[in-house]
Amino acid sequence: MKIMDILLRDAVVLNLASDAKEDVLAEMAGAVAGAESSIDGDVLLKVLQDREALQSTGIGEGVAIPHGKLPGLHRLIASFARSRSGVDFASIDGQPTHLFFLLVVPEHSGGQHLKALARISRFFRDAAFRIRLHEAETLDDVCRAIEEEDAKF
Repeated sequence: MKIMDILLRDAVVLNLASDAKEDVLAEMAGAVAGAESSIDGDVLLKVLQDREALQSTGIGEGVAIPHGKLPGLHRLIASFARSRSGVDFASIDGQPTHLFFLLVVPEHSGGQHLKALARISRFFRDAAFRIRLHEAETLDDVCRAIEEEDAKF
C-alpha cells in the first residue's frame, strides 16, 4: 500500500489555524469531511476524540498520527496537516507537535489498519522526511516528499 493512494490531497492543511489538541482534531476532521462527501465531520471527530481518550497519538519528534475506525467507510483515507507554531498534543516526549498524519479506516479493516499505521510511523522515523515536511511550501512539495518516501519501501 502506498500512502499517496490513500491521501486526500484536498484535505491537506499546510497551516493549521488551531493551537489546541481538540481544535486540531476538529480542523482535520472538517478538512476530511470537506474533501470526502461520504464522511460526516462530527462523527469522524467523535471517533478521533474517543481514540485520543485512550492514549495520545502524539508519537514524539513533533509528530502525531490521529486515527480511528469509521463505520460505513469503504476504504482507507489519510490526510496531512502542519502547525508551524506547534501544538501541545500530549505527545509521549512532551514536546510540541508540528506534523499530523490522520488515518481513517473502515470499521472492520483488521490488518490493513495496522499496516497503514506501521508504514506511516516508519516514514516519520526518518528525520530528513520530517524536515522536508516542515520546509514544504506547497501541497505539491508535501506530495512529492510522500511519494519519494513511498518509493523507498
